[in-house]
Amino acid sequence: MARRSDHTREELWRLAIDASKKIVEIEGLRGLRARQIARDIGYTIGTLYNLFDDLDDLIMHMNGETLDQLMEECSKVELTQDPNMDLERLVHCYLNFTHENAKLWNAVFEHKLPEGRPVPDWFSDKVSRLLHLIECALAPILTGRSDAEIHQHARILWMSLFGMTVLEGSGRLQEGETSLTLARTLIKTYVHGLQREP
Repeated sequence: MARRSDHTREELWRLAIDASKKIVEIEGLRGLRARQIARDIGYTIGTLYNLFDDLDDLIMHMNGETLDQLMEECSKVELTQDPNMDLERLVHCYLNFTHENAKLWNAVFEHKLPEGRPVPDWFSDKVSRLLHLIECALAPILTGRSDAEIHQHARILWMSLFGMTVLEGSGRLQEGETSLTLARTLIKTYVHGLQREP
């Protein structure tokens, strides 16, 4: 077993997150155990808990990296001021990412913090960055609306899309349905509705 002096704190943190991802990619979130992570990186559980408050804290950081990777991919989409086109491109990017990283993405919505424990601000900030991309795509048809209203519309679309991927991932969509076809209908209908509002 490796000694604590073999790696810096930052290196150990990286090893633990990478090991956790590998476990989740194979077994899903339910297969993630602190003892297994420690064994995979060659350190004790005590060392692991010197890096993270507990397993929930480790999972939050692992999920935070998943959001960062999704943000990196979605940020490559160039906005054209056409909400339909821009939202569809963002959705296509989002769905490609979630399909290619299905178990890691599932971990984002499967993980629940213990009751009474708030979601860390840094994690909420990562979600807000993703929402901001939707806000920017919607901006051309929400001129004059308050920031709060624009944010609300972005959240509605985000939660709807999130729900579709959850249902698809659990095999609960009807035969012939996909999250992509449903998302396209949602975007077309939602944008059309906003454009018709006075």
